[in-house]
Amino acid sequence: MEPLVFGLDIGTRNVVGTVGYKEGTEFIVVAQYMKEHETRAMLDGQIHDIGRVAKTIETVKQQLEEQIGTPLTEVCIAAAGRVLKTVTTTVEYEYDEETVVTREDIHTLDLLGIEKASGILKEENDTKFKFYCVGYSVVKYYLNDDIFSNLEGHKADRISEDIIVTFLPEDVVDGLYSACNLAGLEVANMTLEPIAAINVAIPEAFRMLNIALVDVGAGTSDISITRDGSIIAYGMIPFAGDEITEMLVQHYLVDFKTAEHIKLGSGSEKEIEFKDIMSISHTIPAKEVWDITEELVDRITTSVAEKIKALNGDKSVSATFVVGGGGKIHGFTEMLADKLGLPHERVALRGEEVLQEVHFEQTDIQKDPLLVTPIGICLNYYDQKNNFIMIHFNGERMKLYDNSKLTVVDAAMQAGFPNDQLFPRRGKEVNFMVNGRPRILRGQSGESAVVRMNGKVVNINTPLEANCEIVIEPSTIGEDAAGTVEQLEEYTESTIVFEVNKKTVICPRFVEVNGVLEPPSYRIQEGDRIELRNYYTIGQLVEFMDVELDLDQEILVNNRDADMATLVYENFSVEWTVVETRTHIEDLAQDEAAPEEPAVSESGKEIEAASEGAQTESEPAATPEEPVKEEKEEPAGIQVIVNKEPIFMSGKAEYIYVDVFDYIEFNLNDSRGRNIVTHLNGQNTEYTAPLKDGDVVDIYWEENN
Repeated sequence: MEPLVFGLDIGTRNVVGTVGYKEGTEFIVVAQYMKEHETRAMLDGQIHDIGRVAKTIETVKQQLEEQIGTPLTEVCIAAAGRVLKTVTTTVEYEYDEETVVTREDIHTLDLLGIEKASGILKEENDTKFKFYCVGYSVVKYYLNDDIFSNLEGHKADRISEDIIVTFLPEDVVDGLYSACNLAGLEVANMTLEPIAAINVAIPEAFRMLNIALVDVGAGTSDISITRDGSIIAYGMIPFAGDEITEMLVQHYLVDFKTAEHIKLGSGSEKEIEFKDIMSISHTIPAKEVWDITEELVDRITTSVAEKIKALNGDKSVSATFVVGGGGKIHGFTEMLADKLGLPHERVALRGEEVLQEVHFEQTDIQKDPLLVTPIGICLNYYDQKNNFIMIHFNGERMKLYDNSKLTVVDAAMQAGFPNDQLFPRRGKEVNFMVNGRPRILRGQSGESAVVRMNGKVVNINTPLEANCEIVIEPSTIGEDAAGTVEQLEEYTESTIVFEVNKKTVICPRFVEVNGVLEPPSYRIQEGDRIELRNYYTIGQLVEFMDVELDLDQEILVNNRDADMATLVYENFSVEWTVVETRTHIEDLAQDEAAPEEPAVSESGKEIEAASEGAQTESEPAATPEEPVKEEKEEPAGIQVIVNKEPIFMSGKAEYIYVDVFDYIEFNLNDSRGRNIVTHLNGQNTEYTAPLKDGDVVDIYWEENN
């Protein structure tokens, strides 16, 4: 026997539970139980008292468990179309080459349609409510632009579909989930009530006709329309059976439960007995109830007919099927037929007629319009089982295509969670130039993201569980980069050598930042252009060596006359006459074989002044500059080979494997039941693996055998 499916129709007036399984085309109902709400805990299809509704659900669950002798832990539910929003859109998927369409391809196409519709709704939503997808129907499938009823097994270059996606406010959905959870049940599948009803009431063979289905419940009347083989529209009006019951409450001065008894009895009995709130007994003919409710039934059927016409392009349909307990009120179908301009026989209740392929093991159950939606909820499970998994991600409910290999990172990507917030983030980097070549100072690394599933800390590669709660605290950003000139390798390892009066003098190079001399303690800023000078002026050399020259004597550079502004380059010879030595020159001018570390003069202002003087005067002919080698600037970033194509990655200090997805076209939703293969330099790797220049990356879907 197939595994049992538990469907729950949580209605405004009662909760109907059905347990069964599918065998071929027949659905076998092994247990069923219905219980009315003890109070008006639901209004117009929406839960108002979660605790009371949960108790009713728990009672239904326990009764069914006693019937089948097995505990029930998962349930399929449906939401009423209150505050329903629908989006109709078209989506397509193109193959790299002609391919046989699989069931997974079709599910992927559906998911793409749902995602596109969700995006459209977000743009159009002008309310404070968040909306959640509760169901969808494919209007038409296309194979290479030709209409097909079933794409599976056909070869195609491109597949597409027109799809209707239905949404409800998240608080409506949350109420249903919370009530089920309080009753000890996890939601295995959720759909919309009109979707569930139409799957039973209007078989696919009938959908070529322009037919309306009206599910008249207690609080809402849900409507769906078929034409040309597809469901083309969904709608709802907030008028149904409770409107009639409330009228009877006021007219006969009875409580709500007694009024329900009067309403239902008028459809099956000639006379109805009841007591009013004064404990006075009454016996009334059913026709009296018909007369009292006629005006209200007329208003309800008028609203239903107007909604049907609006959904059907401002025209009537060819026929209308009515399901649900509210549709059994006397005169409902006849009045609706009149409003639609149809013969009375073309508007009819659907109960036993559409339940031919439903077998009840309980012999005392009568096939009734009230059972259409609960059976449809169970059958809908078979259409969507194992295709989707529902989770909560940072408080938002999500529906993901389930290929049995989903991980936390898949959920994060589907939710649009930024990649860089999954992994430790460095502080702001500083980009600058040193001698014409790009350099980067990297910020400090932050803390990794904290990922929790159902309250336990996990990693991003942890497999997802149905209905799990995923919470990700974004990774933190480390401290911004900081550095000074004296910390640069070019500064600490670079000196300039002169010959002064036949002695070798080793000096540190002067640093020019954006054309201005700066001390070694200068803090490097974004965009700085740093140059280490390859010359001194005579004045700067004098200042560095801390000597005083006899200016009445000549100064020679490479045996040519010079002055204080003359430039002195690497290995130039200098001759001058010293008047007074303030420090031991021998400590500065030493044999080249054993130089000591030089000291930088603290007279920064004098050095800068000398430098400025040097820049304003032309260089003497005796001291020509050495030719400057042109160095080609190298771009910042790294280049990697992805699927045999080179890509250049820039804008970050460090790169990891997952960053590649920002540079290539790769649809992560296109799994179609396949595994994603991630290779780095020919080896299996993870999304967090670091990348370096020249790495070879391969990303592709592993085809199923």
